Amino acid sequence: MDKIWLQSYPPGVPAEIDPDQYRSLVHLLEESFSKFADRKAYVCMDKFLTYGELDAYSKRLAAWLQSRGLAPGARVAIMMPNVLQYPIALAAVLRAGYTVVNVNPLYTARELEHQLTDSGSEAIIVLENFAHTVQKVMGKTPVRHVVVASMGEMLGGVKGMLVNFVVRNVKKMVPEFSLPNMVTFKDALAQGERMPFKPAELKIDDVAFLQYTGGTTGVSKGAVLLHRHVIANVLQNEAWFAPTLGKLKAGEQPQFACALPLYHIYALTVCALLGLRIGGMNLLIPNPRDIKGFIKELGGYRINIFPAVNTLYNGLLNNDDFAKLDFSGLMVCPGGGMAVQKAVADKWLKTTGIPIVEGYGLSETSPVVSANRCDITEFTGTIGLPLPSTELRILDDAGNEVPFGTAGEIAVRGPQVMAGYWQRDDETAKVMTADGFFKTGDIGIMDAQGYTRIVDRKKDMILVSGFNVYPNELEGVIAGHAGVLECAVVGVPDEHSGEAVKVFVVKKDPGLTAEQLMGYCKEQFTGYKRPKYIEFRDELPKTNVGKILRRALRDEKKQPETVA
Repeated sequence: MDKIWLQSYPPGVPAEIDPDQYRSLVHLLEESFSKFADRKAYVCMDKFLTYGELDAYSKRLAAWLQSRGLAPGARVAIMMPNVLQYPIALAAVLRAGYTVVNVNPLYTARELEHQLTDSGSEAIIVLENFAHTVQKVMGKTPVRHVVVASMGEMLGGVKGMLVNFVVRNVKKMVPEFSLPNMVTFKDALAQGERMPFKPAELKIDDVAFLQYTGGTTGVSKGAVLLHRHVIANVLQNEAWFAPTLGKLKAGEQPQFACALPLYHIYALTVCALLGLRIGGMNLLIPNPRDIKGFIKELGGYRINIFPAVNTLYNGLLNNDDFAKLDFSGLMVCPGGGMAVQKAVADKWLKTTGIPIVEGYGLSETSPVVSANRCDITEFTGTIGLPLPSTELRILDDAGNEVPFGTAGEIAVRGPQVMAGYWQRDDETAKVMTADGFFKTGDIGIMDAQGYTRIVDRKKDMILVSGFNVYPNELEGVIAGHAGVLECAVVGVPDEHSGEAVKVFVVKKDPGLTAEQLMGYCKEQFTGYKRPKYIEFRDELPKTNVGKILRRALRDEKKQPETVA
């Protein structure tokens, strides 16, 4: 297709970017720390963290981590929501010469144990609210060093103490825990200040992140993202947004609404790292499910960049107070993580005056592959155009490129594409072509202008509020219940989350109830993975070799049985 999409590029966006202008991601960060030292980098609960403070705090924590004797490239897990300690920990792990392993703080013990063990993480930085989960699995993992943060410690003074009191005693959000080799985040900073920090000798092809995903099939795997990959995607996003953000007044600082979780690759790149690169300020929202509180926070800032997923946009729109906000500063609203629904996009445009710019990406691509132009005036329903230095092909089952207007599997090649799956050469081989294209598992159609529309998914992955859910993982655990003979997991349409998980079950124990099985799932899976619907069957449809036909179940028109 010879990059036919370049003819549709907006003025001012280059065809290529150069990730080699930086030695490492740390080089990029430290450039911003110096260039924007007096600017506010992050704000959470009205407490600001400047670029200079982020520089100083992350250097102290990096020195403390180095004092633990970890070898260069060691994996360090970060298990926190959007709080001020996250960007400090992120920069510290990278500056110390280690690899970041982002962990969903809502993971169950089983999920956490798998990720820590598979990654070989030797240290973890965790918010105290979730330390009890670490306690349950620490002895079964390589983790030997634990840094525990608290909600209030970065807020300082009376406010910090009050927040910690409320979280621990009033809301009781911190279950009891006891961890060996534990140090508080505050104490690690204090100790690190008295320790020597040795700048790591990083190279652009060193590993920066193990970003866990199910890929296109199977259980959770670590996408190996090198410094090169993440730098490239930061620069690609910067180039794409530049014509729009260039309209800011001289000296006006770009402001991001960061409600998406920073442990997710979307917010990590498009909010945290892009924000640092361009000298922006990120408004951190620890709990975006609290729509009322989120809207109140938004009222205090002039937000220019508002990345979100469809469900978050929809949740805001369905609160009457949202429409009362001042949207005069809003410039670009990137939509990703899941398909943006036209009804939501139309209502967003009517309410804010700014269209949702839908894009597309995956953990394996750091994450952004394509996006609509920022100067669109209405919702397109496509995933837009490949970003600079990115090639996109539509392939048939034999791996051949198909003509425009023909459906096929989306394949991507570019400097943001992962090195492979961590210690899974077999899985890597399944998704990478001989000429370096990553096969996404999504089915799309490209038109003659270079715009692509996703029409289906090749695999059985379920997308719940922007998070990947993989039937193989769920079926393996649910089938382990003593009362279950066999089961199948599919995704069904859901007006709130895009898709919801439904499980079909053949009972082994006639007395098994949906409520019992739901309770079991609650213990085993984090929230977005839990089945919303359970339906019992006498038998499941199968092929002649005994493989359960998920598609046959998914295509049925029967109404699912709702379980509260």
